[in-house]
Amino acid sequence: MLQSMRLTPRLGLGLAVRQVRWNSTGPVLPPLMATLRTDLKTAMRAKDKPRLNVLRALISETNNAAKTNSPIETDLQLLGLIKKRIALSQDAIKEFEAENRPDLTEGEQQHVTVLEEYGAQVQTMSLDDIKTIVSEEIAKVKESGEKPQMGSLLKSLFSSGGALDGKPAERAEVARIVKEAVASA
Repeated sequence: MLQSMRLTPRLGLGLAVRQVRWNSTGPVLPPLMATLRTDLKTAMRAKDKPRLNVLRALISETNNAAKTNSPIETDLQLLGLIKKRIALSQDAIKEFEAENRPDLTEGEQQHVTVLEEYGAQVQTMSLDDIKTIVSEEIAKVKESGEKPQMGSLLKSLFSSGGALDGKPAERAEVARIVKEAVASA
């Protein structure tokens, strides 16, 4: 942080008061967020209401998350938010279909389409690569004479210096693969 100080005299008192101004670069945003913000402007100009609603909601949730203990700082975290929104929209579609509301169903389907489009922009590791890394990790655990356990495997995979540390792998997918591998081991 940069601090600039300036002494200014107070009117009539002859005292100098120090004014302090703090500068900061702000929170680190995922690269996809820049795309969302530029697409928001484009959607506003085109008056594309479904895309505009989705983008506003994603940007709003990201801004709200920045004020919590777990801000969205990576594209993978943003992908998790997008997948959560897709699941909520699909639940809403089912409810609207049950209530025979095709107008609302169509709107939610448009939202899902837009969300899936942005979700596809995030590059993640392939399932085969993850399965290979998990099987190698299980082999290491078995060599040491221990029984592979899901919690300890996930810790070792994502810990600093672990096989998946810093790689674009979704934790939910890795957990699902580890669970299957431990069950079959």
